[in-house]
Amino acid sequence: MLLVLCVDLDDDLGRKTGIPTPVIGADDVTEAAVALATADPEDSDVNVLFQGVNVHDELAAGGEAVEVAAVTGVDGSDVKANRAVGQEVDRVLAELSTGEEVSAVVITDGAQDESVLPVIRSRMPIDGMRRVVVRQAQDLESLYYTIKQVLADPETRGTILVPLGVLLLIYPLVVVANLFDIAGAAVLGILSGVVGLYSLFRGLGLEETIDGAAASVRNVLYTGRVTLVTYVVALALIVVGGVQGMDTIETVRSVRGGGVTVGIALAAFVHGFVQWLAVAGVTSSLGQITDEYLAGRFRWRYLNAPFYVLSIAVVLYAVSGFFLPAAPGVTSLGLPDLAMALAAGTLTAVLSTLAFAVAESQLPSADPT
Repeated sequence: MLLVLCVDLDDDLGRKTGIPTPVIGADDVTEAAVALATADPEDSDVNVLFQGVNVHDELAAGGEAVEVAAVTGVDGSDVKANRAVGQEVDRVLAELSTGEEVSAVVITDGAQDESVLPVIRSRMPIDGMRRVVVRQAQDLESLYYTIKQVLADPETRGTILVPLGVLLLIYPLVVVANLFDIAGAAVLGILSGVVGLYSLFRGLGLEETIDGAAASVRNVLYTGRVTLVTYVVALALIVVGGVQGMDTIETVRSVRGGGVTVGIALAAFVHGFVQWLAVAGVTSSLGQITDEYLAGRFRWRYLNAPFYVLSIAVVLYAVSGFFLPAAPGVTSLGLPDLAMALAAGTLTAVLSTLAFAVAESQLPSADPT
């Protein structure tokens, strides 16, 4: 027995008409094709269904045992769609169950639907495959219609027309700039940069990243995350610390009465910057700890973070001060003071680690899952 199998991989038939699938029998497939043509006359799967009925009628007129059926997948994932088609093919074969060996003639409207051929072949032999191509698709009228449909899509319109519009505006904008004694090269460079940035933005798929970042910010705002505030404060503190570090370099340079080496400049910058960095680190870590506690994921070892930040800050502050001369705003340390600062930083980190490890083993904490 020969089965004419019409394949609609993205389930246009089910989604647009509500007809349950699979559809078996020439009359039912014809009714389904009419219903789909009524719902969406532009859908190419209409031609697939009518072509299947046409092939069925031709073979039946020749005296061959033949049946026609329409199977559909799902819209979206190709893997899920192929599995859905396989399940519907199994149902069709179960309903036929004539005892004869069944082979198939597959009708599709394009290469995408033909990706399901291995699934069908695993269930029965395939004697033939026919791709339905509408004749008008080769005409100029169809080309115009296709371009019109493509440009009607918002995503495609933004991808194609925006860069094209900017490119077409380059020459008139340069002419206008020259009329107002503005350097045309500057306008050309700006427009070229805009087109380049847009191309990189689209080519690298950054729109998804930006959309995800925006969604994360909205989620943080709506859920009342403390980290949003603490991160902003920490960023401000880091900026202030950078300015303070540059001021410290100038102070050391004035005290030394001339230029300073790269090592001294680096030590001066760290000495002025690290205090603000430490406050920023403690602020942001306390915000994160608060959010973890409110979310029920608090662990005692999270409290190590601010102590680690303080320990590192003490060490960097002491080491940088050891290399600097006495000056306003600079704490110049001797070797004994440096040793004590290093010991204090180390002990702070070690004792906090031990203390919170003991607390975690003795006191209950929220389940991190």
